[in-house]
Amino acid sequence: MAKRIGIVDVAAAAGVSVTTVSHALNGRGQVNPATRERVQRVAIELGYAPNRIATALRNRRSGIIGFVSDEIATTPYSGRVILGAQDAAAERGILLVMVDSNGDPEVEARQILALRAQQVDAIVYARMYHQTVSVPSAIGELPTVLVDAVDRHSTSPSVVPDEVGIGRDGTAYLIAMGHRNIVHLTIDDRGPGHDGRIVGYREVMRANGLEPRIASVPSPADGRAGFDALRLAISDTERPTAVFCFNDEMALGVYQSARELGIAVPGELSVMGVDDFTPIAAQLRPGLTTIALPHYEMGRWAIRTLADLIDGVEPPESHVRMPAGMVVRDSVVAPSSLGGIHA
Repeated sequence: MAKRIGIVDVAAAAGVSVTTVSHALNGRGQVNPATRERVQRVAIELGYAPNRIATALRNRRSGIIGFVSDEIATTPYSGRVILGAQDAAAERGILLVMVDSNGDPEVEARQILALRAQQVDAIVYARMYHQTVSVPSAIGELPTVLVDAVDRHSTSPSVVPDEVGIGRDGTAYLIAMGHRNIVHLTIDDRGPGHDGRIVGYREVMRANGLEPRIASVPSPADGRAGFDALRLAISDTERPTAVFCFNDEMALGVYQSARELGIAVPGELSVMGVDDFTPIAAQLRPGLTTIALPHYEMGRWAIRTLADLIDGVEPPESHVRMPAGMVVRDSVVAPSSLGGIHA
Protein backbone atom coordinates (compact mmCIF):
# COMPACT_ATOMS: atom_id res chain seq x y z
CA MET A 1 0.00 0.00 0.00
CA ALA A 2 1.35 3.41 -0.96
CA LYS A 3 2.30 5.70 1.88
CA ARG A 4 -0.23 8.43 2.61
CA ILE A 5 1.24 11.84 1.86
CA GLY A 6 1.20 14.09 4.91
CA ILE A 7 1.80 17.73 5.66
CA VAL A 8 5.38 16.93 6.73
CA ASP A 9 6.10 15.56 3.24
CA VAL A 10 4.77 18.74 1.62
CA ALA A 11 6.86 20.89 3.96
CA ALA A 12 10.02 18.94 3.14
CA ALA A 13 9.42 19.07 -0.62
CA ALA A 14 8.62 22.79 -0.57
CA GLY A 15 11.49 23.63 1.77
CA VAL A 16 9.29 25.36 4.34
CA SER A 17 7.96 24.67 7.81
CA VAL A 18 4.83 22.65 8.57
CA THR A 19 3.24 25.84 9.92
CA THR A 20 3.90 27.63 6.63
CA VAL A 21 2.29 24.76 4.71
CA SER A 22 -0.74 24.91 6.98
CA HIS A 23 -1.09 28.66 6.53
CA ALA A 24 -0.51 28.48 2.78
CA LEU A 25 -3.18 25.84 2.28
CA ASN A 26 -5.84 27.17 4.62
CA GLY A 27 -5.50 30.85 3.71
CA ARG A 28 -4.54 31.96 7.20
CA GLY A 29 -1.48 33.73 8.46
CA GLN A 30 1.00 35.91 6.59
CA VAL A 31 2.55 33.92 3.76
CA ASN A 32 4.49 35.40 0.88
CA PRO A 33 2.41 34.96 -2.34
CA ALA A 34 5.29 33.21 -4.11
CA THR A 35 5.70 30.82 -1.17
CA ARG A 36 1.98 30.17 -1.03
CA GLU A 37 1.96 29.35 -4.75
CA ARG A 38 4.97 27.01 -4.38
CA VAL A 39 3.39 25.16 -1.45
CA GLN A 40 0.10 24.76 -3.31
CA ARG A 41 1.91 23.49 -6.40
CA VAL A 42 3.93 20.96 -4.38
CA ALA A 43 0.78 19.78 -2.58
CA ILE A 44 -0.91 19.15 -5.92
CA GLU A 45 2.15 17.36 -7.33
CA LEU A 46 2.36 15.10 -4.28
CA GLY A 47 -1.37 14.49 -4.18
CA TYR A 48 -1.73 15.89 -0.67
CA ALA A 49 -5.26 16.68 0.51
CA PRO A 50 -5.80 18.21 3.97
CA ASN A 51 -8.05 16.21 6.27
CA ARG A 52 -10.97 18.60 6.65
CA ILE A 53 -12.64 16.46 9.29
CA ALA A 54 -9.58 16.57 11.53
CA THR A 55 -9.16 20.29 10.90
CA ALA A 56 -12.81 20.92 11.74
CA LEU A 57 -12.48 19.03 15.01
CA ARG A 58 -9.41 21.03 15.99
CA ASN A 59 -10.71 24.45 14.93
CA ARG A 60 -14.43 23.88 15.38
CA ARG A 61 -14.78 24.99 11.78
CA SER A 62 -15.45 22.99 8.66
CA GLY A 63 -13.68 25.33 6.24
CA ILE A 64 -16.79 25.16 4.04
CA ILE A 65 -19.00 28.05 2.91
CA GLY A 66 -22.38 27.45 1.29
CA PHE A 67 -23.33 29.47 -1.79
CA VAL A 68 -27.11 29.69 -2.12
CA SER A 69 -28.54 31.17 -5.33
CA ASP A 70 -31.85 31.39 -7.11
CA GLU A 71 -30.77 31.07 -10.75
CA ILE A 72 -27.14 32.15 -10.96
CA ALA A 73 -25.75 28.68 -11.62
CA THR A 74 -28.36 27.89 -14.28
CA THR A 75 -28.31 31.12 -16.31
CA PRO A 76 -25.51 32.78 -18.28
CA TYR A 77 -25.91 36.29 -16.86
CA SER A 78 -24.25 36.29 -13.46
CA GLY A 79 -21.77 33.42 -13.63
CA ARG A 80 -18.82 35.70 -12.86
CA VAL A 81 -20.22 36.04 -9.32
CA ILE A 82 -19.45 32.35 -8.88
CA LEU A 83 -15.99 32.73 -10.42
CA GLY A 84 -15.11 35.60 -8.10
CA ALA A 85 -16.36 33.67 -5.08
CA GLN A 86 -14.42 30.54 -6.08
CA ASP A 87 -11.18 32.48 -6.59
CA ALA A 88 -11.47 34.20 -3.22
CA ALA A 89 -12.37 30.91 -1.52
CA ALA A 90 -9.33 29.18 -3.03
CA GLU A 91 -7.07 31.95 -1.75
CA ARG A 92 -8.39 31.38 1.79
CA GLY A 93 -8.33 27.57 1.60
CA ILE A 94 -12.13 27.49 1.79
CA LEU A 95 -14.30 24.91 0.07
CA LEU A 96 -17.30 26.49 -1.65
CA VAL A 97 -20.43 24.34 -1.94
CA MET A 98 -23.06 25.70 -4.29
CA VAL A 99 -26.80 25.06 -4.50
CA ASP A 100 -29.29 26.61 -6.93
CA SER A 101 -33.01 26.53 -6.20
CA ASN A 102 -34.20 27.76 -9.62
CA GLY A 103 -36.31 30.27 -7.71
CA ASP A 104 -38.28 27.74 -5.64
CA PRO A 105 -38.42 28.82 -1.94
CA GLU A 106 -39.22 25.31 -0.70
CA VAL A 107 -36.29 23.81 -2.57
CA GLU A 108 -34.09 26.61 -1.27
CA ALA A 109 -35.09 25.93 2.35
CA ARG A 110 -34.24 22.24 1.99
CA GLN A 111 -30.91 23.09 0.39
CA ILE A 112 -30.01 25.44 3.24
CA LEU A 113 -30.85 22.78 5.82
CA ALA A 114 -28.68 20.30 3.90
CA LEU A 115 -25.78 22.77 3.95
CA ARG A 116 -26.21 23.29 7.68
CA ALA A 117 -26.14 19.52 8.16
CA GLN A 118 -22.70 19.61 6.54
CA GLN A 119 -21.60 22.11 9.20
CA VAL A 120 -20.90 24.98 6.81
CA ASP A 121 -19.26 27.93 8.53
CA ALA A 122 -21.27 30.59 6.68
CA ILE A 123 -23.63 31.30 3.78
CA VAL A 124 -23.45 33.47 0.68
CA TYR A 125 -27.04 34.31 -0.26
CA ALA A 126 -27.00 35.47 -3.89
CA ARG A 127 -29.65 36.60 -6.36
CA MET A 128 -29.45 36.70 -10.14
CA TYR A 129 -30.30 40.41 -10.28
CA HIS A 130 -30.39 43.28 -7.79
CA GLN A 131 -33.41 42.96 -5.51
CA THR A 132 -34.70 43.38 -1.98
CA VAL A 133 -35.19 40.10 -0.10
CA SER A 134 -35.94 38.56 3.26
CA VAL A 135 -33.16 36.19 4.32
CA PRO A 136 -34.71 32.72 4.85
CA SER A 137 -35.20 31.73 8.46
CA ALA A 138 -33.55 28.37 7.67
CA ILE A 139 -30.15 30.12 7.67
CA GLY A 140 -30.55 30.80 11.37
CA GLU A 141 -27.61 32.46 13.10
CA LEU A 142 -24.97 31.49 10.52
CA PRO A 143 -22.82 34.39 9.30
CA THR A 144 -24.41 35.47 6.02
CA VAL A 145 -23.51 37.89 3.23
CA LEU A 146 -25.93 38.91 0.49
CA VAL A 147 -24.86 39.34 -3.14
CA ASP A 148 -26.96 41.40 -5.56
CA ALA A 149 -29.56 41.72 -2.81
CA VAL A 150 -30.36 43.72 0.30
CA ASP A 151 -32.12 42.31 3.33
CA ARG A 152 -35.38 44.10 4.13
CA HIS A 153 -34.32 44.19 7.77
CA SER A 154 -30.70 45.23 7.04
CA THR A 155 -29.31 42.55 9.31
CA SER A 156 -26.71 41.03 6.96
CA PRO A 157 -23.79 42.59 5.08
CA SER A 158 -24.58 43.01 1.41
CA VAL A 159 -22.99 43.99 -1.87
CA VAL A 160 -24.90 45.32 -4.87
CA PRO A 161 -24.04 47.25 -8.04
CA ASP A 162 -24.01 51.02 -7.75
CA GLU A 163 -27.14 51.49 -9.84
CA VAL A 164 -27.24 55.29 -9.54
CA GLY A 165 -23.58 55.36 -10.56
CA ILE A 166 -24.40 53.23 -13.61
CA GLY A 167 -27.04 55.75 -14.67
CA ARG A 168 -24.66 58.64 -14.12
CA ASP A 169 -21.67 57.06 -15.87
CA GLY A 170 -23.56 55.92 -18.95
CA THR A 171 -25.27 59.27 -19.43
CA ALA A 172 -22.08 61.24 -18.79
CA TYR A 173 -20.24 59.17 -21.40
CA LEU A 174 -22.89 59.85 -24.05
CA ILE A 175 -22.80 63.57 -23.25
CA ALA A 176 -19.00 63.58 -23.43
CA MET A 177 -19.33 62.07 -26.91
CA GLY A 178 -21.39 65.11 -27.94
CA HIS A 179 -24.95 63.85 -27.50
CA ARG A 180 -27.66 66.11 -26.12
CA ASN A 181 -30.82 64.29 -27.14
CA ILE A 182 -30.49 61.08 -25.11
CA VAL A 183 -33.41 58.80 -24.27
CA HIS A 184 -33.29 56.19 -21.51
CA LEU A 185 -35.03 53.00 -22.62
CA THR A 186 -36.33 50.91 -19.72
CA ILE A 187 -39.18 48.74 -18.47
CA ASP A 188 -42.13 49.57 -16.25
CA ASP A 189 -41.20 47.16 -13.42
CA ARG A 190 -39.90 49.04 -10.40
CA GLY A 191 -36.81 47.74 -8.63
CA PRO A 192 -33.37 48.89 -7.40
CA GLY A 193 -31.79 48.60 -10.86
CA HIS A 194 -34.67 50.28 -12.67
CA ASP A 195 -35.03 53.10 -10.14
CA GLY A 196 -31.33 53.74 -9.53
CA ARG A 197 -30.39 54.01 -13.20
CA ILE A 198 -33.21 56.46 -13.83
CA VAL A 199 -32.05 58.60 -10.89
CA GLY A 200 -28.48 58.70 -12.21
CA TYR A 201 -29.61 59.43 -15.77
CA ARG A 202 -31.86 62.30 -14.68
CA GLU A 203 -29.20 63.80 -12.42
CA VAL A 204 -26.62 64.04 -15.18
CA MET A 205 -29.07 65.22 -17.84
CA ARG A 206 -30.36 68.04 -15.64
CA ALA A 207 -26.87 68.96 -14.44
CA ASN A 208 -26.00 69.56 -18.11
CA GLY A 209 -29.14 71.58 -18.83
CA LEU A 210 -30.74 68.75 -20.80
CA GLU A 211 -34.28 67.43 -20.65
CA PRO A 212 -34.52 63.79 -19.52
CA ARG A 213 -36.65 61.58 -21.75
CA ILE A 214 -37.67 58.08 -20.70
CA ALA A 215 -39.31 55.47 -22.91
CA SER A 216 -40.78 52.76 -20.69
CA VAL A 217 -42.37 49.55 -21.96
CA PRO A 218 -43.77 46.41 -20.28
CA SER A 219 -41.30 43.88 -18.88
CA PRO A 220 -39.38 41.65 -19.25
CA ALA A 221 -36.29 43.61 -20.24
CA ASP A 222 -35.58 41.57 -23.36
CA GLY A 223 -35.09 42.12 -27.07
CA ARG A 224 -38.79 42.71 -27.65
CA ALA A 225 -38.81 45.43 -25.00
CA GLY A 226 -35.87 47.16 -26.69
CA PHE A 227 -37.56 46.86 -30.09
CA ASP A 228 -40.74 48.48 -28.78
CA ALA A 229 -38.97 51.09 -26.65
CA LEU A 230 -37.10 52.50 -29.64
CA ARG A 231 -40.38 52.81 -31.58
CA LEU A 232 -41.80 54.69 -28.61
CA ALA A 233 -38.76 56.95 -28.36
CA ILE A 234 -38.79 58.01 -32.00
CA SER A 235 -42.55 58.60 -32.03
CA ASP A 236 -41.86 61.73 -30.00
CA THR A 237 -41.29 65.13 -31.61
CA GLU A 238 -37.54 64.71 -32.00
CA ARG A 239 -35.53 61.64 -32.83
CA PRO A 240 -32.80 60.91 -30.27
CA THR A 241 -29.19 60.75 -31.32
CA ALA A 242 -28.45 58.26 -28.55
CA VAL A 243 -30.30 55.73 -26.41
CA PHE A 244 -29.16 54.38 -23.05
CA CYS A 245 -30.74 50.95 -22.60
CA PHE A 246 -31.59 49.29 -19.29
CA ASN A 247 -29.58 46.22 -20.35
CA ASP A 248 -27.83 44.56 -23.28
CA GLU A 249 -30.86 42.47 -24.26
CA MET A 250 -32.87 45.63 -24.79
CA ALA A 251 -29.97 47.06 -26.80
CA LEU A 252 -30.16 44.00 -29.07
CA GLY A 253 -33.82 44.81 -29.72
CA VAL A 254 -32.86 48.41 -30.50
CA TYR A 255 -30.43 47.20 -33.15
CA GLN A 256 -33.17 45.10 -34.74
CA SER A 257 -35.73 47.89 -34.61
CA ALA A 258 -33.29 50.45 -36.01
CA ARG A 259 -32.46 48.15 -38.90
CA GLU A 260 -36.14 47.83 -39.83
CA LEU A 261 -36.59 51.60 -39.59
CA GLY A 262 -33.53 52.31 -41.73
CA ILE A 263 -31.67 54.04 -38.89
CA ALA A 264 -27.91 53.46 -38.98
CA VAL A 265 -26.19 52.38 -35.76
CA PRO A 266 -24.05 54.23 -34.78
CA GLY A 267 -24.08 56.78 -37.61
CA GLU A 268 -27.59 58.05 -36.86
CA LEU A 269 -28.19 56.48 -33.48
CA SER A 270 -25.64 55.65 -30.78
CA VAL A 271 -26.61 52.77 -28.47
CA MET A 272 -25.41 51.96 -24.96
CA GLY A 273 -26.33 48.95 -22.81
CA VAL A 274 -25.73 47.64 -19.29
CA ASP A 275 -24.41 44.18 -18.29
CA ASP A 276 -21.57 43.43 -20.73
CA PHE A 277 -23.29 40.13 -21.43
CA THR A 278 -20.60 38.94 -23.83
CA PRO A 279 -22.73 36.67 -26.06
CA ILE A 280 -24.66 39.80 -27.00
CA ALA A 281 -22.41 42.80 -26.39
CA ALA A 282 -19.25 41.48 -28.03
CA GLN A 283 -21.00 39.73 -30.92
CA LEU A 284 -23.23 42.54 -32.13
CA ARG A 285 -22.03 44.51 -35.14
CA PRO A 286 -21.10 47.18 -34.31
CA GLY A 287 -19.92 45.91 -30.92
CA LEU A 288 -22.01 47.27 -28.09
CA THR A 289 -20.62 49.89 -25.75
CA THR A 290 -21.94 48.92 -22.35
CA ILE A 291 -21.41 49.09 -18.60
CA ALA A 292 -20.14 45.86 -17.06
CA LEU A 293 -21.86 44.88 -13.83
CA PRO A 294 -19.27 44.05 -11.13
CA HIS A 295 -20.27 40.39 -10.76
CA TYR A 296 -16.76 39.03 -10.26
CA GLU A 297 -15.87 41.73 -7.76
CA MET A 298 -19.07 41.14 -5.78
CA GLY A 299 -18.37 37.42 -5.54
CA ARG A 300 -14.85 38.08 -4.24
CA TRP A 301 -16.09 40.65 -1.73
CA ALA A 302 -18.68 38.23 -0.37
CA ILE A 303 -16.18 35.47 0.41
CA ARG A 304 -13.54 37.78 1.81
CA THR A 305 -16.11 39.47 4.03
CA LEU A 306 -17.47 36.14 5.25
CA ALA A 307 -13.98 34.83 5.96
CA ASP A 308 -13.34 37.92 8.10
CA LEU A 309 -16.68 37.53 9.89
CA ILE A 310 -15.82 33.91 10.69
CA ASP A 311 -12.57 35.19 12.21
CA GLY A 312 -14.49 37.76 14.25
CA VAL A 313 -13.51 40.75 12.11
CA GLU A 314 -16.34 43.12 11.26
CA PRO A 315 -16.28 44.53 7.70
CA PRO A 316 -15.45 48.25 7.39
CA GLU A 317 -18.66 48.64 5.37
CA SER A 318 -21.74 46.49 5.88
CA HIS A 319 -23.63 47.57 2.78
CA VAL A 320 -21.47 48.11 -0.28
CA ARG A 321 -22.47 49.62 -3.61
CA MET A 322 -19.86 48.26 -6.00
CA PRO A 323 -18.88 50.54 -8.91
CA ALA A 324 -19.35 49.24 -12.44
CA GLY A 325 -16.96 49.63 -15.38
CA MET A 326 -17.40 51.08 -18.86
CA VAL A 327 -16.67 48.76 -21.79
CA VAL A 328 -16.15 50.84 -24.93
CA ARG A 329 -16.82 49.22 -28.29
CA ASP A 330 -18.18 50.75 -31.50
CA SER A 331 -21.85 51.53 -30.95
CA VAL A 332 -21.35 55.07 -29.64
CA VAL A 333 -19.92 57.87 -31.81
CA ALA A 334 -20.35 61.63 -31.95
CA PRO A 335 -23.77 62.61 -33.33
CA SER A 336 -23.83 63.20 -37.08
CA SER A 337 -25.62 65.96 -38.94
CA LEU A 338 -28.48 63.52 -39.37
CA GLY A 339 -29.00 63.26 -35.61
CA GLY A 340 -31.86 65.17 -34.02
CA ILE A 341 -34.01 65.44 -37.17
CA HIS A 342 -37.75 65.23 -36.81
CA ALA A 343 -39.12 61.72 -37.06
